[in-house]
Amino acid sequence: MKARLVSVFKRCTVLPASRNCSPLPSIVLPFGLSLVHTTCSTACLTQEETVGEDIFDQAKTSAEVLEKWGCCDTDISKLFERRPALRNADINQLQFKLNLLGELGVTAPDLVKIINCRPRLFSLRIDRCFDERHEFFMKLFGSRELLVKAIVRNPSLLLYDLHNKIKPTVALYEGMGLSREELVPMLLSRPTLIPRSTFNDEKMEYIRKTGLSNKSRMYKYVVTLVGVSRLESISERVANFEKFGFSEDEIFSLMGRSPLLFFLSVDKVQRNMTFVLGHMKLPATVILAHPFLLYMNLEAVLKPRVYLAGKIEDMGLAEQIKGPRLLTALRMTEKRFVKAFINFHPKDVADELMEFYTKAKGVKRLAEASKKKSFEGFPY
Repeated sequence: MKARLVSVFKRCTVLPASRNCSPLPSIVLPFGLSLVHTTCSTACLTQEETVGEDIFDQAKTSAEVLEKWGCCDTDISKLFERRPALRNADINQLQFKLNLLGELGVTAPDLVKIINCRPRLFSLRIDRCFDERHEFFMKLFGSRELLVKAIVRNPSLLLYDLHNKIKPTVALYEGMGLSREELVPMLLSRPTLIPRSTFNDEKMEYIRKTGLSNKSRMYKYVVTLVGVSRLESISERVANFEKFGFSEDEIFSLMGRSPLLFFLSVDKVQRNMTFVLGHMKLPATVILAHPFLLYMNLEAVLKPRVYLAGKIEDMGLAEQIKGPRLLTALRMTEKRFVKAFINFHPKDVADELMEFYTKAKGVKRLAEASKKKSFEGFPY
């Protein structure tokens, strides 16, 4: 009661005495407060309306808070679906955290993505070293747009320990020779870069074996991938390539030229290599010049196109897909491939080839539906 009277007292405006507004004796209120009235009915009415509007405008539910912050009904529905506990969240705490996110530049659509990624974000403290964190990130990312993009990709940037985790990791990569302009794209593409980065003598030796300097365009990819990877995973992938006859120098040279290839799953590399060696009858060294063969989806792209090349050869058509031309055909987009090697022929032949190609693409991996999937945590 006392706080409310104080609030009303502060909001009241004492009008000067005039011919239309003569002061009346002050009224003594409880708690030692006094309120001076005037005969100006307009002023009193305005004060009463203002207090009434404040009470009416005050949000009473989480949905109202989110709506006033800028979320539409669809956004609110998605937020509640992903995080039902938000329905009963503390109104003041919710408003406080939304205001912090608003200061960073987060909008309603961004909030939906953030909560979809980290449903418990509003159950955790995001105000630790907030101003210092904001200032550091603005210097690091260089713009509010990139900062928001990074937070959407990894909302835990608001939760990591600023002094013991974020700053040391950034300093670590800068010490490895990465500029901030190079580090930002890596932070955006690898959200786990900050919590998982570690380096020791073995990892440094792997990086050295690639022969890349810190001026190389691929250096940042190699360094960040090695930084977030486990030593066991790196050793496993090296051994997997050695099974197909690659020397250590060839493996790390390949890693330097195509870092992502080196971190494909062991199973994918084995299956693609088996098809390249067994069915396409190509030497393993073709991968050194054409690493895209291991990136390709085996069932959806590689097999159907190779099988179609065999079908065209069996039919004795003029447009054969052999030798270097086969590798060129494999790199084409789907639309260009169909136009160049299927629709190019007369309609009856094109229809037959398209039917064959469609069936080849529809063949799924044997027992794929019943395959037992084992999750070993972080893929690297």
